Amino acid sequence: MRNIAQFVNGSPFDGAGTRFGDVFNPNTGEVQARVRFSTDAEIDAAVQAAAKAQLGWAATNPQRRARVMFEFKRLVERDMDLLAEMLSSEHGKVIADSKGDIQRGLEVIEFACGIPHILKGDYTEGAGPGIDIYSMRQPLGVCAGITPFNFPAMIPMWMFGISIAVGNSFILKPSEKDPSVPMRLAELMMEAGAPAGVLNVVHGDKSAVDAILTHPLIKAVSFVGSSDIASYVYQTGTAHGKRVQAMGGAKNHGVVLPDADLDQVVKDLSGAAFGSAGERCMALPVVVPVGQKTADALRERMVAEIETLKVGISTDKEAHYGPVVSAAHRKKIADYIQIGRDEGAELVVDGRDFHLQGYEQGFFIGPSLFDHVKPTMKTYQEEIFGPVLQIVRAETFEEALRLPSEHQYGNGVAIFTRNGRAAREFASRVNVGMVGINVPIPVPVAYHTFGGWKRSAFGDTNQHGVEGVKFYTKVKTVTARWPEGDHEGDAFVIPTMK
Repeated sequence: MRNIAQFVNGSPFDGAGTRFGDVFNPNTGEVQARVRFSTDAEIDAAVQAAAKAQLGWAATNPQRRARVMFEFKRLVERDMDLLAEMLSSEHGKVIADSKGDIQRGLEVIEFACGIPHILKGDYTEGAGPGIDIYSMRQPLGVCAGITPFNFPAMIPMWMFGISIAVGNSFILKPSEKDPSVPMRLAELMMEAGAPAGVLNVVHGDKSAVDAILTHPLIKAVSFVGSSDIASYVYQTGTAHGKRVQAMGGAKNHGVVLPDADLDQVVKDLSGAAFGSAGERCMALPVVVPVGQKTADALRERMVAEIETLKVGISTDKEAHYGPVVSAAHRKKIADYIQIGRDEGAELVVDGRDFHLQGYEQGFFIGPSLFDHVKPTMKTYQEEIFGPVLQIVRAETFEEALRLPSEHQYGNGVAIFTRNGRAAREFASRVNVGMVGINVPIPVPVAYHTFGGWKRSAFGDTNQHGVEGVKFYTKVKTVTARWPEGDHEGDAFVIPTMK
């Protein structure tokens, strides 16, 4: 049985922990590896190594740090196929989705390659008599990231890419369900030229999370996961004096106006709701057609579209999506489907009985479709995180606008329409952090920022982009005067309103 080690101070480190997590192959249901959970002492050793490395790394000039990021990007691109296969074998998503996972992370690395320009501060000459004022952004020290199973490449690169580029060192605790790709990324960062200790990987469950949240040398923590845990991470981390950004769950809506191109909408919904088996915080699991005619037409076409979907093993190039990550998660999705039936929603397509011949022990579940879902139902209020699409009918634009606006989650929303005025009003008024207009999954490019509202995010700073740079740095402002001999007696003067 293969054991997955930690990565501390530049090399793999097996550790002495006595607790392990099983790493499954979701296609077969078999345990393919074990990951040893880090002890508190081992996490402390990783932090100490990071703190020692950070001093020299922060003193390295920005363009040299950028060169490491350029080389890291080249190495990841070199190993793209191997990384995608490794990712798919532990997560279950098809190879194309795994490559997309890696590519979206690399886009943040590309942004980080421009860090010398981004870190330039502000300067004011002559703010007062002989006085100049300038600001600089400096790294925080040791930072940490706690990442989920659903994007084991992209989300770690969101975090450590920016953090390391600005001069911090980093402790990464990936999901114990699929830790091999994060480990390999750490090895590639060393190969790219980062000093030992700049990027470390530790493993574990809540015990490891708590060790990170309470360690006095860790200055900032970034988290992505469920909302209840995100709230806990935010409250605990900030109580221990840390800067925290914690991204939570989602229940993204797609509002379909009567003038929308339904053929395109159905294609978009199919990919957004069922792609990657729905295991995405930016999946689109709720569609809100406006008007009965729109709803009936959408349902008919959606059923026909679902019939064309192929569920297969992650290496099947013809498959639209693969298995979910674990047997426990498959059961959770199936339980939610039953809850929806019990609550009175109409189960139009039931994917629970899907089995893939030759892979009967794999964690597969077919696509499911509900209609006549009501906002009071548990399956609407909570995140299912699986290949389940729910139709919530609305009679008017205002009713459709209220649904995502009043939901506890506010990660993403989309509107499908040809009407520019309606789209503009919707984007302006909807109480959600990211909006797509005829774009089903409105994840911004890396030089913008990612983040939701309400219970989808805790903290004031979003992921990546300039917001990410702000999160991982602190501003220092310098007011300078260089007196000349003839003016040594001049008073120090700050500009006033006079």
